Amino acid sequence: MKAYWQLTLTQLRIFIRNRQVLFWTLAFPIFLMVMLGSFLGGGNSMSVTVGVVDEDQSAESKAFVEALKKNQAMELEKESNEDKAFSAVKKGDLQIAIVIPKDYAEKLGKGAPFKMPVYYDETNAAASQIGLQLVNGAVDQISKEQVNYKPVVVTEAKGIETLNLKYIDFLVPGIVAMMIMSNNMNGVASQIAAWRERGILRRMQGTTLKASTFIAAQITARLMLNGLQALLVLIIAQLIFGVDVRGSWLTLVGFVILGTLAFMAIGFIIAGIAKTPESAAPIAGFLSFPMLFLGGVFFPIKDMPDFLQPIVYVLPISHLSHALREVMNVGASLMTLGTEALILACWVVGAFIIASFTFKWE
Repeated sequence: MKAYWQLTLTQLRIFIRNRQVLFWTLAFPIFLMVMLGSFLGGGNSMSVTVGVVDEDQSAESKAFVEALKKNQAMELEKESNEDKAFSAVKKGDLQIAIVIPKDYAEKLGKGAPFKMPVYYDETNAAASQIGLQLVNGAVDQISKEQVNYKPVVVTEAKGIETLNLKYIDFLVPGIVAMMIMSNNMNGVASQIAAWRERGILRRMQGTTLKASTFIAAQITARLMLNGLQALLVLIIAQLIFGVDVRGSWLTLVGFVILGTLAFMAIGFIIAGIAKTPESAAPIAGFLSFPMLFLGGVFFPIKDMPDFLQPIVYVLPISHLSHALREVMNVGASLMTLGTEALILACWVVGAFIIASFTFKWE
């Protein structure tokens, strides 16, 4: 037990003394979170801006503009002429441009339906289609008022309270998962390979130190480091963006531990395969880089192509990021996340078994 604590403290001292590595392993995830959160953090809504050019300036045209203003789902802007409105659409400042012609009041309600010119941005199909639907709804309402239309069936809207989640709420758990993967898989692989090359592992093997004590000390030291780094990230996310942990902190810590063990085990495998520290880093990068984009760190897994889905759901980071996200955003319990916990546990056991065969002291 004394050797275990001495090794744990030694590993922590190594982390502390190597201040440059310690700073960047913590600074990079925080920097990434702040940058993406600042630019995309509130990007969960789509804004539709409609420009109106009233060439008629009649009571009827003004009534039409007022009817559009009543719809709070779109932002209305008055344009002085047609050319300025078209230019704004081309620049992306407007999604829809409506031009009310000079003969609008004269032709309204006489004979054939009046055709209102509506222009939209073809390059922004999603926003344009929503804008067209909103404008068509306003036009339809004016038409009904003109003929004194009385509906037979009406809808009764009832709101359902939901979680007001933004992209930053999705991002922060992914950043924590990314940090756990990078610190343990990449960090363990490089450090163990360097110790082997320098003969430190060979000298350890010549003592009464057991392999289990050495691994246990590594796990403890990295769990302490990961816990501290994850806590700092969550505190900064709460202070800057107001991100809260809605679930149990105990469940959150449990998945941090599972993630640490899983990626440490993979790191030991890489360290056993790599012959030199120089080769360990590229191997770890080769494995970690695809996982950043396939593991649901920055983008939802459901948005990925169907042929990638079977691969994605095998990766440990996809289950770690999903579990952290469910605990933080939804308040999910450990029981509801049993599948994620089981898969991560299988990665821990399986990877450590493989590591026991690939690991070399010299």
